[in-house]
Amino acid sequence: MKLKLDWEQFTTRSFLRLSILAFTAIVSFYLGKHWSDDSSPLTFFSTTQSSASTSHSIALSPNANFSSDISSILPQNATSAPPPLPRKVGIVDELGSMQTNFSSDFALDDTGGIDGEFDGSVGNETGTTSDQVGSTSTVEFKVEKFEVCDEKLREYIPCLDNEEAIRKLESTERGEVWERHCPSKENSLNCLVPVPQGYKTPIPWPQSRDEVWFSNVPHTRLVEDKGGQNWISRDNDKFKFPGGGTQFIHGADQYLDQISEMVPEIAFGKHTRVALDVGCGVASFGAYLLARDVLTLSIAPKDVHENQIQFALERNVPAMVAAFTTKRLLYPSQAFDLIHCSRCRINWTRDDGILLLEVNRMLRAGGYFAWAAQPVYKHEEPQMEAWKEMEDLTTRMCWTLVKKEGYLAIWQKPLNNSCYTTRNSSLAQPPLCDINDNPNDVWYVNLKACISRLPENGNAANVSAWPARLNEPPPRLQEVEMDSIIAKNELFRAETKYWDDIIDGYIRIFKWKKLQIRNVMDMRAEFGGFAAALINQGMDSWVMNVVPTSEPNTLPVIFDRGLIGVAHDWCEPFDTYPRTYDLLHASGLLSKEQKRCNISSILLEMDRILRPGGLAYIRDSKYIMDEIMEITKAMGWHNDLRDTAEGRYASRKILMCRKPMSRS
Repeated sequence: MKLKLDWEQFTTRSFLRLSILAFTAIVSFYLGKHWSDDSSPLTFFSTTQSSASTSHSIALSPNANFSSDISSILPQNATSAPPPLPRKVGIVDELGSMQTNFSSDFALDDTGGIDGEFDGSVGNETGTTSDQVGSTSTVEFKVEKFEVCDEKLREYIPCLDNEEAIRKLESTERGEVWERHCPSKENSLNCLVPVPQGYKTPIPWPQSRDEVWFSNVPHTRLVEDKGGQNWISRDNDKFKFPGGGTQFIHGADQYLDQISEMVPEIAFGKHTRVALDVGCGVASFGAYLLARDVLTLSIAPKDVHENQIQFALERNVPAMVAAFTTKRLLYPSQAFDLIHCSRCRINWTRDDGILLLEVNRMLRAGGYFAWAAQPVYKHEEPQMEAWKEMEDLTTRMCWTLVKKEGYLAIWQKPLNNSCYTTRNSSLAQPPLCDINDNPNDVWYVNLKACISRLPENGNAANVSAWPARLNEPPPRLQEVEMDSIIAKNELFRAETKYWDDIIDGYIRIFKWKKLQIRNVMDMRAEFGGFAAALINQGMDSWVMNVVPTSEPNTLPVIFDRGLIGVAHDWCEPFDTYPRTYDLLHASGLLSKEQKRCNISSILLEMDRILRPGGLAYIRDSKYIMDEIMEITKAMGWHNDLRDTAEGRYASRKILMCRKPMSRS
């Protein structure tokens, strides 16, 4: 009985002790929490045990006297946005290996480094619409709706139609009226060029090679002047193009066969890939060469037959307005495998042969010049004298007359400088250009009556045959002046891969092959990767690759790849007719050029040269997208802002725009 009583007393005392201990713990926790809310040092309850006894103690936090204000590093809103990714500044990984999956919006940034945030998943670029993304910046301005220009500006080319500047010219005898005379900023275009009445969606390629809508180019002067030469005819609501020319009235195909038979080494589509047709008419020469895998740039001045280039572009053939006058053409040295002139009405021997020397500058070493003209075959005194002058000049330039047949003569340019340096004193005219002359400098550079030197290393003469040259880094890539010195080949390959993936995504997701995309301009072409990707992905398009004069001169690389392009300063208008292109592509252009010029002027120029219903893809910094959208909205464009494959929080967005078919 006593044992039972002792046990009950023991359990009662134990229960009381445990209760007191639990109560003490709860009170300590409550007081500690309360005091910590008042910024007092936070205390921690701890228990220390030994074999003999149990003792209790209070320990202060080791950070009791430490305080920090973290408000500056907390987000200002409650969203759970991920932290920004570290900025990539190159293509060498942490182990020193060269990588190819970097962003080739590849633009050189302000420090000359690679500006890239690409994660390698471009092929999956589905994008998110602007409604889902939300605003990326705050618009602090409002652009009023642009008015439609006066009807007389329907065919307006700003730098070629500046009548005020043309009237002030001191001389016009060398064709100065056909050169660029851009309006001042105060008089720059600030309205939307009107569309011809009855304008229709252009006839698609390849049908457009043979016919176009009359309402789109409503001009009959060429039909009246050249109708008997098999150039062009009118059939009700269409213009028809039989494929003839002044010197090949039986058709361009027969004429091209004749050239191939005269000089088999020309090898259209293999050795000869890029050609220039001077004084092109309606560009039938270039139109028919496309079927032989030759990309021909057709040029002509805006002269009395001022709409010939407009007809060429409406036919969906590569062309732009240009003239041999007093300035270098805007193409690099050794650009063209073949240069052709059929009755182009140019006096090649004037002023010590300065115009033919410009042809020589642009002609690739070992390339061919084909001249179809009356002096070649007519036995009249003036024509025979002109032929003798041409023969003498080409001999002194070290050209070889390969073949003369009927009305056509074909010369070949030498492969190196050996002939130039061994000429005796009587043949040493024209002289070699100064060793410091850069034959690739073309923006407002005067013509020079000298022979451009060829590189001693043979660069540009040693390009691969087509189509291999499209994806191989050419030797002249190493001559591009840019920050990268030893990694240029890797940059080239990476840019090619990057745009291949992008275009593959555009074709799969946005159904590009179902759209009528034929005439394309890449407004910031870099190495021409965008244009190469269109070819690699089977798009039936041609691309005018524009290299801004404010950036490294990559034009020689573009031509060595078998593509065409031109140097241009986007602070000035481009030399083409309104309604020229189906697609304008601008990657990183506007954020770069906004430091130099007003981007609204660039966007208005884009509107001028874009066909009604045409597309503009603007891939650029998200921080200027609101500004761009405000301007394009004022132009009446339909906008769709999307994420790139880099993700929602990337620094770039892509704005897809469509120009309306009509102006209201």
